[in-house]
Amino acid sequence: MKFGLDRLVEDARLRSPLAGRRVALLAHPASTTRDLTHALDALAELPEIKLTAAFGPQHGLKGDKQDNMIESPDFVDPRLGIPVFSLYGTVRRPTEAMLDTFDVLLVDLQDLGCRIYTFVTTLRYVLEAAAKHGKAVWVLDRPNPVGRPIEGTLLQAGWESFVGAGPLPMRHGLTLGELAQWFVATLKLDVELTVIDMQGWRPQDPPGYGWPLFERAWINPSPNAPNLSMARCYAGTVMLEGTTLSEGRGTTRPLELFGAPDLDAEALIAEMRALAPQWLAGCVLRPCWFEPTFHKHVGKLCAGLQIHVDDAAHYDHAAFKPWRLMALAFKAIRRLYPDYPLWRDFPYEYEYKRLAIDLINGGPALREWVDDPSATPADLEALAAADEAQWKDVQARFALY
Repeated sequence: MKFGLDRLVEDARLRSPLAGRRVALLAHPASTTRDLTHALDALAELPEIKLTAAFGPQHGLKGDKQDNMIESPDFVDPRLGIPVFSLYGTVRRPTEAMLDTFDVLLVDLQDLGCRIYTFVTTLRYVLEAAAKHGKAVWVLDRPNPVGRPIEGTLLQAGWESFVGAGPLPMRHGLTLGELAQWFVATLKLDVELTVIDMQGWRPQDPPGYGWPLFERAWINPSPNAPNLSMARCYAGTVMLEGTTLSEGRGTTRPLELFGAPDLDAEALIAEMRALAPQWLAGCVLRPCWFEPTFHKHVGKLCAGLQIHVDDAAHYDHAAFKPWRLMALAFKAIRRLYPDYPLWRDFPYEYEYKRLAIDLINGGPALREWVDDPSATPADLEALAAADEAQWKDVQARFALY
């Protein structure tokens, strides 16, 4: 199969509209061709393309920044001599001065298929800026590595943030190119948008179910996204960022495991199975111990669970529901330890007044469900199923593949 970048590099006809125009690139470390040449280097070799600037999202063009609210500076590329602007530094939207450096912005970002991944919000911001200032945006499309499944409640009006670009469910089931078209339509943006689509993407096919496993190398799109297993779990485990539980940062399996020093992992998994065994389908939960070398509970032995989604004999792509699984873990903890200080109150993605768990979920509904002793799994299922059905119609309208 071919990603959008590969098609642009290989086909001079696709590039011809760029001749004579100043071109900028928004990219990160996973923005590579099939032979692992970075997009910036590959594009610089093409005679039709005049690169005048580059942009980096959260974690930076080089992907070196580890965590929430660790900013990247602007710099000058030492080889090409062009400015590299940070969209996760002093600003998160491109300024007029930045926009003055190009006519066409190429967006080549590997997404994880989850609303909270901030590259989705950065895409919205650059589309809005391009519409306002008469710039063109080309999205060089890449796979949604977790494929087409939809899961989670829709972000509620008024809960937009840098981790919530619009009324999306947690797992949206679209590629970045498809999301760009959705943003243009729903926000009524007057912008020149071109999507260079992929060839041969088959999101329903095993073993990757979205990611072309064994065809393309996995490169971390952000420092704690080391493999496909993490991507599959992320729509659930990202909620751990809003809790006092470790999400495995500081271990070799970040966002695939979770725990804390004061948990009983065996009791936790037993309570989860008693509450809603159907929400544990499609994966294997394994009690484990781990000691983070940085981040939450650093240097402390934590008891927890690892979510295994890499065993073909046990992984069921359609049945696996990571958002429900993590919601269930929170509910089980609340039942086992009613006074557990579960929700972490700290500045999260430049929000200082609202709880991170609510920002992550696009509203307070999940937290309120967890904290309500009378609320049942059926109650959350009813909320999520209605939103998922609504989004399925949206997905069908904007799907390119």
